[in-house]
Amino acid sequence: MPRTEPTDPVGPLERGLTVLRALSAPGAEDRVRHSDLVRSTGLARSTVDRVVSTLDRLGLARSDGREVALAPRLMELPGAYLTACGIPAALGPAAERLADEFDESVSVAVPDDAVAGVRFVLQTTRRRTMSLAFRIGDLLPAERCAPGALFAAEWDGEAWRAWRERRDADPSAAGFAAVPPLGRPLDADGFEGRAARAGVDGWAGDDQLIEPGLAAVAVPVRDGAGRVVCAVSVVSHTSRHTLKSLRETVLPRLRAVRGELEAALAAPRPAPQAVPVRDTSLEAKRELGPDFLQSLARGLAVLGSLGADRGDGMALTAVAEATGLARATARRSLLTLEQLGYVAAEGRVWRLLPRVLELGCARLSELGLAEIAQPHLAALVRRVHESASLAVLDGADIRYVARVPTVRIMSVNITVGTRFPAYATSMGRALLAGLAREERPPLPEVLPALTRRTVTSPAELEGIIERAASDEYALVDEELEEGLRSLAVPVRGADGRVVAAVNVARHAGEGTPGEMREALLPALREAAALIEADLRALGTAGRPR
Repeated sequence: MPRTEPTDPVGPLERGLTVLRALSAPGAEDRVRHSDLVRSTGLARSTVDRVVSTLDRLGLARSDGREVALAPRLMELPGAYLTACGIPAALGPAAERLADEFDESVSVAVPDDAVAGVRFVLQTTRRRTMSLAFRIGDLLPAERCAPGALFAAEWDGEAWRAWRERRDADPSAAGFAAVPPLGRPLDADGFEGRAARAGVDGWAGDDQLIEPGLAAVAVPVRDGAGRVVCAVSVVSHTSRHTLKSLRETVLPRLRAVRGELEAALAAPRPAPQAVPVRDTSLEAKRELGPDFLQSLARGLAVLGSLGADRGDGMALTAVAEATGLARATARRSLLTLEQLGYVAAEGRVWRLLPRVLELGCARLSELGLAEIAQPHLAALVRRVHESASLAVLDGADIRYVARVPTVRIMSVNITVGTRFPAYATSMGRALLAGLAREERPPLPEVLPALTRRTVTSPAELEGIIERAASDEYALVDEELEEGLRSLAVPVRGADGRVVAAVNVARHAGEGTPGEMREALLPALREAAALIEADLRALGTAGRPR
């Protein structure tokens, strides 16, 4: 299909992506005022308000009308690129094995040719006092890292010209927030020489180019046509390795497994599960009226749909079918996204580009379970007017990791970090019910009685846990403390396993257990489902375990 540059680009989509970039920018606050977005984007206040209203309705941001924050569901967009490229899924297991073998951090990066840079798509970090702090989606200048030399070894004259223009315009690399700015520009001839050597040697080194104290060795991973698709790096601190000792330690092994890595990347990928999709932007438009930008919603749907690409690109017809949009509507969005550098056309098919990772990936990939759950717990408390908590299993105990209390004369006083025995709590039983029997922590022959109602028989408790697994909830009535009743449901991670539990608690004098279950269980399950949706979005984006 012949293509021309869009003479009428989708303006709301352009402006929406401008706002998302401002919210995702390194150094931006977690919550940004609408007025600050006006200054940083140059857009009118009315435009910013409409964009934010649309993003909030789509679940990609959260706004109270004055401030806005990115929401975990935004990770579905960078996750589409990470799924389509296939690199995290294909190389993740090998990267973890190498990190364990070397006891060093292992990274995988791809070239971002639009800015002559390098973006991380996979990180397996060793936890130390001084550890690698790069995040998935972080952008580095090619001249300041080992993968950059490997990618530059394949640049043509046009690519080198673009790199020199970028370096001349920003000699200290201040535009790359993931690395400290240079006191003086790196010598261009030196980088060209390193790139040439990397092309000949088949590996590249970084001797404190990223920042003082870091050394790295990288090897390229090629596709079936011999093109460098990504680079695998082993990174260490100079207190543990010099570049020479790191090269001697890891390079032979990296070369030995490179064939395995390339085979894993070339292996056929499973076809995506077909999920019926329908365009719901019309319903939102009817609900919100002019505050909802339908073209922005449709353009972001087109961007996300390209995550179904399994290495061959996606034709316009496939994109239209995946989104439920007319071909003409999908094509206009694709042409606008191409113009903005988020997708590329190859003949009749379209592919996502690494620039999609700038849309909140680095910022959101740092979110912990408590940060993900907190807004949903707050919404649950506003709905049911009872305290809500999130806990994880810690041995035979539960440990509170997030909590939103209610303000009452008589309230349940529990803080984050509190531990209770799992057998006597609703969240503990919901968590134990998510484990296979052989995975559950061993229990004593007689369980300590915390109140006169506490179940002390392991056999009886086993039956209660099995019912909790079947019912997908647990209710504990005055077994932990006299007068306290609580109801909990499990929270599942991206892999379907129970990773946490969420509960509400109230005084036992407020009705019967059955009345509590009838009144609170639907809202509790909805809150858990929203937390799970956020965890799935983060898991799709290659979030480390």
